[in-house]
Amino acid sequence: MGGGVEAQVTTAWCEDKVLMLVYFPHRMATAKTGSFYLTETVSMAALSGAGTRFQGTIDLSSYVNVPTGQAIAIDSVDWVVQDSATNSQSAAGFLAGNGCVSFQLTDLNPGTVLIRASDTSLIASGALNIDQVNNITSNEADIYPDNFGPNNLSEMFICVNDTLFVVTGNDGAAIAAGDLQVSVRVRCRVVKLSSKDWMAIAIQSTADS
Repeated sequence: MGGGVEAQVTTAWCEDKVLMLVYFPHRMATAKTGSFYLTETVSMAALSGAGTRFQGTIDLSSYVNVPTGQAIAIDSVDWVVQDSATNSQSAAGFLAGNGCVSFQLTDLNPGTVLIRASDTSLIASGALNIDQVNNITSNEADIYPDNFGPNNLSEMFICVNDTLFVVTGNDGAAIAAGDLQVSVRVRCRVVKLSSKDWMAIAIQSTADS
């Protein structure tokens, strides 16, 4: 059977007849490593006014290799917001008043802006709404961590670019008297792609550039 993909066979019964079903599972990527974490912390400067944006990067150049078809498969992304002075997650020390902190992870450089959720370069996002007066936080505007499916790689976000970009921003109020830290934890693995799949992902990843 052509294509180098092993067929799988199963049986089913219908009206007293045995049916043999043959199908060819789609294998976009094969894992070369187990899961590991990449992390980055973006520091949001104290007293920065509402509407300020900050950016950090995660270097993937050691993992992504065009000639060998090597890429990164991301299966989950988690976010943590902390007061930089004590690493506390107390909302009272985040903003100078009621507001929101938003954060996004992309595989194309958006500059210091937050992008639309429909942009294909968006990997994961989160938003922390802050009731500073009552020391309450909630992530009602977005759900995180972002999970991308089962361990068979079928629904993971595949990245063929050599850098990930982290953008954070505060709205509604200035940053409090101390710096605010937004950390991203990316669980991923190195995978190998066919040349056709690599090209398809590369084209998609530049669609919004």
